[in-house]
Amino acid sequence: MDLPKSDVKPKRRISLMRRFLDSEASGGMILMGVTVIALAIANSPLSGAYFGLLETYVLGLSVLHWINDGLMAVFFLLVGLEIKREMLDGQLSTWPRRMLPGIAAFGGMVVPALVYLAITWNEPHLRPGWAIPAATDIAFALGVLAILGPRVPKSLTIFLTALAILDDLGAIVIIALFYTSDLSLLMLGAAALCLAVLVAFNRFGIVSLLPYLAVGGLLWFFMLKSGIHATLAGVALALTIPLQADPKKTRAEDAPLHRLEHALHRPVAYAVIPIFGLANAGVSLSGLSLDAILSPLPLGIAMGLFIGKQAGVYAFSYAAIRLGLADVPAGATRAQCYGVALLCGIGFTMSLFIGALAFPGQPELGDATKIGVLMGSALSALAGYLVLSVAPRERPLKPSRPAAYN
Repeated sequence: MDLPKSDVKPKRRISLMRRFLDSEASGGMILMGVTVIALAIANSPLSGAYFGLLETYVLGLSVLHWINDGLMAVFFLLVGLEIKREMLDGQLSTWPRRMLPGIAAFGGMVVPALVYLAITWNEPHLRPGWAIPAATDIAFALGVLAILGPRVPKSLTIFLTALAILDDLGAIVIIALFYTSDLSLLMLGAAALCLAVLVAFNRFGIVSLLPYLAVGGLLWFFMLKSGIHATLAGVALALTIPLQADPKKTRAEDAPLHRLEHALHRPVAYAVIPIFGLANAGVSLSGLSLDAILSPLPLGIAMGLFIGKQAGVYAFSYAAIRLGLADVPAGATRAQCYGVALLCGIGFTMSLFIGALAFPGQPELGDATKIGVLMGSALSALAGYLVLSVAPRERPLKPSRPAAYN
């Protein structure tokens, strides 16, 4: 017998955060597989074709350039959308919720940079790489958490997500300030004009995505030619996309920002990031010696990620909680917090990206950077997994304030 309409329970909608976590986690596991494939190809008879394809020029740019400056602009567009949404209407919308991941992200950027600089201090030409170990790869880290399943409190998953988003924001600022080439005032002016048009679209309440994307494409081109890294066009475009829905519609999902974010999640998680990993993780290991691994550049990056990240994130988080500046993730033990701090040392995507900006046109340093990133990220992933898999779930930290991320 059919139930009356009033008795039929509607299907529960999956939350934005849940969709985000599921997409990023599965994308992270794909990224792990792609990394292994890239390393295998780079050390096989196919290596010549692999590197030759990346160096092939199409429409004035190499394939690798198109991937790192073109496809990654889409990645940065999604990052910008997530930052804006979380800041205005999500887990980072209030100061109490921002404090712990914000303080942890700050420590997780400063300490790795100091570790890197300490190890490479006697090699001045390596100092541009100080920011390589400063960012966390959210897809990889959430992929590890997905493997662990319910052994990790949901509050720590949300904390790691918020921290990684703020990490990305810090990385964006670093790229804008420290990794720009000679500026073209003409192209910079054209980019500023495009940005002004995008802001005007927002102010006048335009909710169709097509005008934003069309002008965003021009913004990317002018930034590419201006000397400011072209991927920042994605972030600039994201910040102008309206969060308010069309007044004629009532659902929050109809807002332009939500529609674009939902449309980009799967392509970025399952195409853009894997293609980037396939193109950038491949490094020849032939002739690799212990001396090469322990040379200042790869050692500085690896230790910055593995030692610097865990020390910065955990120490700053612990201090913030003990001083009453931030809330404790609900139900989290010290060991679990430390395990998540270890996972923050997985710097894969953003570290490789910043490494390419730090040492352009220097293949030997580029290969050393990849080795350092792979070592540091692998150590962090393995150590974080082991700690979280055996970490006790009893006796959570006693908060000085109400627990966060319930």
